[in-house]
Amino acid sequence: MLVNIIHFPPVKDRKDDEFREWFAWSNEQYEDHEGFISWRILKLREDANYVGIVKHESYETFMAMHESSTQTEARKRIDPLLEGDPEPQFYEVIVGQP
Repeated sequence: MLVNIIHFPPVKDRKDDEFREWFAWSNEQYEDHEGFISWRILKLREDANYVGIVKHESYETFMAMHESSTQTEARKRIDPLLEGDPEPQFYEVIVGQP
């Protein structure tokens, strides 16, 4: 299993609700993609920044989703809400359950 951890830059002032709405919308869009397992957003208690966690069956299924029109639309909708670009990191699960 592949885990993609995304460190989001700060959300622009007064855009937090829109960011959360975008997440709910994008989660619905991604769930139909082959290999998709889950998509979660976390918020550090002491900070305003968010971290995303995407789980996929494999790097290949993740990249197929990432290169899809769904991802193009998701990126188009989120870019105006953020102070910069998200920073992804990819991990292979060695031990554990989905």
